[in-house]
Amino acid sequence: MFFLLSKLLHFLLMPFLWVLLLLLLALFLQSQRWRRISLATAVALLLLLSNPFLANEAMRAWEGEARSLQELETYDAAVVLGGITSYRANMPDRVHTSKGADRFLHPLQLYRLGKVRKFIISGGSGQVLGTALPEAEQIEKILLMAGVAEADILTESQSRNTRENALYTARLLKRHPKWKNILLVTSAFHMRRAAGCFQKAGVQADSFNTDFCARERSYTLDEIIIPSLDAFAQWQLLIHEVTGYFIYKVLGYC
Repeated sequence: MFFLLSKLLHFLLMPFLWVLLLLLLALFLQSQRWRRISLATAVALLLLLSNPFLANEAMRAWEGEARSLQELETYDAAVVLGGITSYRANMPDRVHTSKGADRFLHPLQLYRLGKVRKFIISGGSGQVLGTALPEAEQIEKILLMAGVAEADILTESQSRNTRENALYTARLLKRHPKWKNILLVTSAFHMRRAAGCFQKAGVQADSFNTDFCARERSYTLDEIIIPSLDAFAQWQLLIHEVTGYFIYKVLGYC
């Protein structure tokens, strides 16, 4: 039930949907006053949420800083969270990744540098209907093709959200009590919620942010004035993640 509700909430938190509803109200409301208010609010939201400078500043404040690879110690295992692949039934002979592929590419680099000994890949299928190859198994395929030893990869393929990532990974780690030094790897925008869930599940891990959405601050004309669809998408991601974080806090998940 929680999984289905989270999918519904993701839809309701789309800023484009808010603007669309306000424009529809401006068309169909009987009151001229409320039609003007709806239209003005829709325009204001469009201007605000399409501003790339504001979107970038908000994301910079949420994501935090990157850690240098050189400053990291050696870890027994890196826990890599899913949310970065998609399954296509018409092309089952390959793995399809998104921008978040840094979640496993950066730990792969750490593995090559000798700073990570094992991988724990956590992620099931995020589909509401139908079945798909679990994300953990898809990422495992890529790591194997990249030359990672099969013995160095453990997968957890049942979880469907961040809380389950933490709970099921905690169970897996209990079977390996010698692994004390754990590195948690996920996208920077997702780390607050993930780190909170893992701590709540009893997993003490250092955080390693990847897949940063925020850019270096820029004061160019196109960054400050010219509207951007990318800014709209960035706000949608941030609103969804901040809302998810506070819901998890209220429910005691993180």
